[in-house]
Amino acid sequence: MASWAALSPSIVEYFEGEDSYRCGYCKNESGSRSNGMWAHSMTVQDYQDLIDRGWRRSGKYVYKPVMNQTCCPQYTIRCRPLQFQPSKSHKKVLKKMLKFLAKGEISKGNCEDEPMEPTMEDTVAGDFALINKLDIQCDLKTLSDDLKESFESEEKKKGKSPKKEEPKELIQSQHIEEKLGSGEPSHPLKVHTAPKPGKGADLSKPPCRKAKEIRKERKRLKLMQQNPAGELEGFQAQGEPPSLFPPKANKSNQPKSLEDLIFESLPENASHKLEVRVVRSSPPSSQFKATFQESYQVYKRYQMVIHKDPPDKPTVSQFTRFLCSSPLEAENPPHGPDCGYGSFHQQYWLDGRIIAVGVIDILPYCVSSVYLYYDPDYSFLSLGVYSALREIGFTRQLHQKTSQLSYYYMGFYIHSCPKMKYKVELCLEIENCSFRILFFKFHLHERYFHAYLSFFPFIQVILTELLLEMQQ
Repeated sequence: MASWAALSPSIVEYFEGEDSYRCGYCKNESGSRSNGMWAHSMTVQDYQDLIDRGWRRSGKYVYKPVMNQTCCPQYTIRCRPLQFQPSKSHKKVLKKMLKFLAKGEISKGNCEDEPMEPTMEDTVAGDFALINKLDIQCDLKTLSDDLKESFESEEKKKGKSPKKEEPKELIQSQHIEEKLGSGEPSHPLKVHTAPKPGKGADLSKPPCRKAKEIRKERKRLKLMQQNPAGELEGFQAQGEPPSLFPPKANKSNQPKSLEDLIFESLPENASHKLEVRVVRSSPPSSQFKATFQESYQVYKRYQMVIHKDPPDKPTVSQFTRFLCSSPLEAENPPHGPDCGYGSFHQQYWLDGRIIAVGVIDILPYCVSSVYLYYDPDYSFLSLGVYSALREIGFTRQLHQKTSQLSYYYMGFYIHSCPKMKYKVELCLEIENCSFRILFFKFHLHERYFHAYLSFFPFIQVILTELLLEMQQ
């Protein structure tokens, strides 16, 4: 292992010109363009400087996309683990893992096909449109009931026999909906007639309430049960004036930290046991050598099932070249992390066998995620998101010993690839040295972000101070 005092210089072989090759994202046969070099050896500080400028390694090959020519511009994306607060979706993934470990429960409704590139559907706009549509339909249905008598009376005046009741209601609703959608002026009809027996609302029952009010009431009752003294934080009875005194802080209602969610205690008779081991991959440690074959078999299954590779493609040599070989020199300075700097495999052991491996680089200022492969039988655990959360927690742990190590890099973000939207959920800083743009509430202003990247694909943007805004 190289000592901190005497480090050999980085040795790279630069390939002149721009390389054109098949894009693995849009499948363009020659659309991906980049500058590259072969790194025979490289210090961790030199690689840190390179990734901050848009470079990335694949094995020992280090490359940088040509942003104004490549078909799918790739942006370096990172987050600040010290400021990270898990969102509701992150907490669900962590709780799902805890339930599986404690009771063996398997969630069937939320599986990911590709954990490192899960499809995070952008449902904000869709949900908003759906809610509005449902509200309009409810209003139309109520309006149809109220106007039913007037339509019947008009039909009788004209001498026409009323049609069957159910089809008539449908025609009325469609007619009203067409009027509302076309923007034509409508004549208001006010009917004040008592409902006939068996028709209309039951006046003996309380009026229907909105689902939002019901949820608030349930939460308020739950807080009343937790606080017999009646201290309801953030809730007031309807119609009562606001309190003149601020509510007292309740420690039990404080949000749990990422570490609390990850390392929540399990019962003694837990169904499963999960262990995470960090082993050095270059130069290979004894632990890495002892588990090489088992780790490779997981990688082979992952490539065949998830990426549909033929059995002869994920070979041992490909696995070694892609995920084991690294130009980074192992360094272990006295003020650095206990494991040192360099390239590592973070192995996830479930009941004594490897189910997932995260390939990472530990650099002076960050933990850089290279790749993740896993056993497809455990896709129901959302291992892509779970491993990213564990790596964020691992970065926070390293920061306690090495204060300058305070970032988590997730590789490249490709704006046109929907399977990478999950990265924005975790990391909201896109790196460059020259441009800095601030966006608040990414999900609400996502269209501006997309328009910017679409209009200026050659500019690598840096988004800063967004993580806390997104999580709120």
